[in-house]
Amino acid sequence: MTDLVTYALTDGVATLTMDDGKANAIGPRMQDALNAALDRAEADRALVVLTGRPGVFSGGFDLSVFKAGDPRETFRMLTGGAQLAQRLLAYPHPVVAACSGHAMAMGLFLLQCADVRIGPSTGASFQANEVLIGMTLPHFALETLRQRVTAPHLHLVGTASPYDGDGAVRAGLLDEAVATDALADATRAQVERLKKAHPASFTATKQRLRAPVLTAMPAAIDQDIADWKRLGAPPA
Repeated sequence: MTDLVTYALTDGVATLTMDDGKANAIGPRMQDALNAALDRAEADRALVVLTGRPGVFSGGFDLSVFKAGDPRETFRMLTGGAQLAQRLLAYPHPVVAACSGHAMAMGLFLLQCADVRIGPSTGASFQANEVLIGMTLPHFALETLRQRVTAPHLHLVGTASPYDGDGAVRAGLLDEAVATDALADATRAQVERLKKAHPASFTATKQRLRAPVLTAMPAAIDQDIADWKRLGAPPA
C-alpha cells in the first residue's frame, strides 16, 4: 500500500505488514500508513493480521523525531500513536497480531490492542523501556497494558523488565508463543478459527469486552495531551 505498510487482501483477511527496513518505528509517516491501511481494511470488512518485517514487530516511537527537537512533530507523533492504539482497540472485526520479532515501547502497546497476539518463543524481546531512556509511560499506554497484563507483571512491565516470548505469555503480553518457523501456521490457525465467528456477534461481544478500556482511553489521551503540552509540545 505504501513503502512502509503493505496491504494484501485474501479471502476476507487483510494482512498489514510494517517494514521501514529498520526497527519499524511508529513515527508520523508509519502512523499515516497504518491508518490508511486500516481505512481500507474497514471498507473491505476484513479480518486484520498485523505483522512486521522478519525479526522485528516494532521498536516503538521514532527516536529521530525526538532528537530532531521539533515540538510540533513530536506532539503529532505522540498523539498519533495514542489515537492509533485507540483505533486498533475499537476495530470492529478480529485483529490478529503476528508478532514477527521484537516489540518495544509503542510497538508493545500496539501489540496489546489486538484480539489475538502470537509471537516467537525465543529470539525476541518484549519490553516497555521508557523509564530506561528518561520517559514516563503515557496514560494511554498504561491503559493498553492494564487490560491485558496480569498482576504482578503490570508493575514489572512498568519498570522496564524485558520478557522473552514464553515469559510474555505468562505476563499476558502474548496469547501464544511458538517457534519462529511456526509463526505463519499458528497465525493461519487463529485466522481460520476467527473466520468462523458470526460477524455481528463478534463485534458486539468485542465492544462489551473492550468497554472498560475504550471508556478509559479518551480521558487517558486527554491527560497525556495536557502533560505533553506542559512539557513544551504545542498542538500540531
